[in-house]
Amino acid sequence: MLVIENCRLTWPDFEADYSLSVKTGTLCAVIGPSGGGKTTLLHMVAGFERPEGGTLSFNGQNLLPLEPAKRPAAIVFQDHNLFPHLSVAENVALGLRPSLRLSADEKLLVGDMLDAVGLAGFDDRKPGEMSGGQRQRVALARALISGRPLILLDEPFSSLDPSLRRDMILLVDELRRKRPVTIVMTIHTPEDVADVADQMAFVASGRVVASGRPADILNSTLAPRIAAAVSDS
Repeated sequence: MLVIENCRLTWPDFEADYSLSVKTGTLCAVIGPSGGGKTTLLHMVAGFERPEGGTLSFNGQNLLPLEPAKRPAAIVFQDHNLFPHLSVAENVALGLRPSLRLSADEKLLVGDMLDAVGLAGFDDRKPGEMSGGQRQRVALARALISGRPLILLDEPFSSLDPSLRRDMILLVDELRRKRPVTIVMTIHTPEDVADVADQMAFVASGRVVASGRPADILNSTLAPRIAAAVSDS
């Protein structure tokens, strides 16, 4: 289980204090208004932001002393963060070995992962030769191939059209059911993930205001605030 308890972060113009629990193997969708602290929450779990207090653990392991590279988490950003001079296969292989010195078995694993995300045969292409949805599949493959059990997705599909965005969410759900991973995903269109996520958390003003089953959150007294958050995104 991912357990966040009273993790506090402060800046001159913003203050956050997060508490949230996510069961291992589930998909938790994080929703809320722009600027409310969704991305900061993921960055804190990944280790890019350091809380001033509180506890943060995953499957019983204290994450706070660990640098980002040592944490059991992989993160996919909205802009996918691919290297334009590397091929698709090389970008994915970075999740295995930053040196790109792969064994024969590891090269086969890269091919298998590309097949899993629907990109078989795209090995030698460069990111600039691909669509936005295809690039996000590459970024997802790189995160999954790392073998890290916690995958953080920071609004990775917000730039895609509704149909493709839904396809990518379904792909994420399919992949996480085949692999023992926990996924925490920020998203500004909760309707796209309501029937897929196991859990939904509403974050605003640097706090987890509510967390529970998606249907319960979307049909709660928070509904007007959620609708306003969606319209502002």
